[in-house]
Amino acid sequence: MPPRRATTKGFARTSSLLTQRIRAASETRGFAQSRLLTQWAEVAGAAIAAISRPVEVSYGRGGMGATLTLLTTGANAPMLEMEKEKLRARVNAVYGYNAIARVRITQTAATGFAEGQVDFQQGPRTSPTPPSDPALRQKAAEVTQPVADETLRSALARLGENILNKTNR
Repeated sequence: MPPRRATTKGFARTSSLLTQRIRAASETRGFAQSRLLTQWAEVAGAAIAAISRPVEVSYGRGGMGATLTLLTTGANAPMLEMEKEKLRARVNAVYGYNAIARVRITQTAATGFAEGQVDFQQGPRTSPTPPSDPALRQKAAEVTQPVADETLRSALARLGENILNKTNR
């Protein structure tokens, strides 16, 4: 049987190239398991993951378990406080032993820290869009008339109409 030839032709998977960097970055914040960061929705559950993000795992001087710090908005902190023990058990299941002794909740605005990492999903906007002016729609259509591609022309016309509507407000 001839030896098997590599089919990647010198290419490597992105995950294999980034594994060491992800591990190093997560270890600087105390995360021995990067899975806690990358698969937070699976670990915590969809409801808890929608209102919180893991920020740091800190180890005390006595070495009696670590503290997991979660980031949430002020309104969701009481809800998360009630789920702390269940969440601690789920996180320890990822580690395979009782690595996390305490869960600490930190409250912040929805925009998060200066790093801009926290993105709490918001629902769709409920404010109605103002009705468009037919004169502005006509003006946008006239400006985009020279474009040959129909889909591009209609997209540019909608963009122009939105810009003109915003300018008139």
